[in-house]
Amino acid sequence: MIVEQRNQTVSLLGVLHMNQSEPIKRLPSGRYCEPRSKLLSSSTLKPALIAGLCIAFFLQCLSLAQVDLGALVEGMPRLARWAAKAWPPYLDDLDRMLFRAAETVAIATVATVAATLVAFPLSIFISRNLGSPHWLALPVRGFINGLRGVDTVVFAILFVAAVGLGPFAGVLGMTLHAIGVIAKLNSEAIETLPKAPLEAAALSGASQTKIVTYAVLPASLPSLASVSLYVWEANVRTSTILGIVGAGGIGIEIKAAIDLLDFQKLFTLTAIVLVMVTVIDQLSSMLRRKLV
Repeated sequence: MIVEQRNQTVSLLGVLHMNQSEPIKRLPSGRYCEPRSKLLSSSTLKPALIAGLCIAFFLQCLSLAQVDLGALVEGMPRLARWAAKAWPPYLDDLDRMLFRAAETVAIATVATVAATLVAFPLSIFISRNLGSPHWLALPVRGFINGLRGVDTVVFAILFVAAVGLGPFAGVLGMTLHAIGVIAKLNSEAIETLPKAPLEAAALSGASQTKIVTYAVLPASLPSLASVSLYVWEANVRTSTILGIVGAGGIGIEIKAAIDLLDFQKLFTLTAIVLVMVTVIDQLSSMLRRKLV
């Protein structure tokens, strides 16, 4: 028993010795002298260097973002006065505001449907398990990453300049961004499909089109629908601000209310947006639960 414990001690010290430069010393009493740990070793310097870089990066971000808690404290009384002026809500133009809310939902719905139809074939091209040729997959993947990397508002501003003010510019801008998001998420879902059915279909001599039609599409359709519903839900939230850049929806009413400091109308519009987004969220979540 004593020999076994001694062997375990020697083994442990041997492991420690691998991380220490000093040799293990044995005292005259028979006990081993525990090696001293070095504060400035590679095992401690690397985490400390990473932590220091992260802290420096965050401090630089705080400086660039001009975070000023004093300005926030000074502005709180002003926000409180505005909130006090917002009651009671402004209901004289309620029908117009509801029409803008319906326009907002319409922009998101049309854009999501159009993006889903375009994104599915693109997601087939970039799915690594379907064997698309590199000369086709790489440009399509770059195109999708580009669409996904540019925000909807930026696209909307471009299309407002191209096709004029109105919800159509919002539909075009939102469609482009949604194509990138849906294609990327759907391709990731396709790549998780089991390999066996796809390999069996390929061994049977089926063409790539038949494999996609009879094996990939039925298996990926629930995830495609789930992704599209999620994007639709996000698009409804995003379309509430498209009006600020002239791309239609309830955002144009919100911008007018802010410019005129009409806090009663702003409160009513905010309440409509909250109700609209909550209903859409619940409806989308219910449909996704039924599909997945």
